[in-house]
Amino acid sequence: QVQLVESGGGLVQAGGSLRLSCAASRRTANINTMGWFRQAPGKEREFLAAIRRSSGYTLYAESLKGRFTISSDNAKITVDLQMNSLKPEDTAVYYCAAKVALGTMTNSYDYWGQGTQVTVSS
Repeated sequence: QVQLVESGGGLVQAGGSLRLSCAASRRTANINTMGWFRQAPGKEREFLAAIRRSSGYTLYAESLKGRFTISSDNAKITVDLQMNSLKPEDTAVYYCAAKVALGTMTNSYDYWGQGTQVTVSS
């Protein structure tokens, strides 16, 4: 069983930046894709970004408009999310996820972190 642990959430003013990190509890060659999602109160969980470990290929939600950047360290099985120009509407619990199967990068993930709160004040 792979456990994912997120860190880096917190409170930031609008226009500021935060960097979220996620690390897998143990090494595994089976994880092909790692991604980030978020869920705001009263809303459904939303896909943000994902990255293929083998190729470095990235996919982003169009709504982010270049404000967020995903990166990974394959040696450590970690994935980071750099978030810039944060807005109050970015306030949510942010989740790291990992999946084994190839195919879609926006859903069907096998492992999830516990989530980290990001709050953006106006």
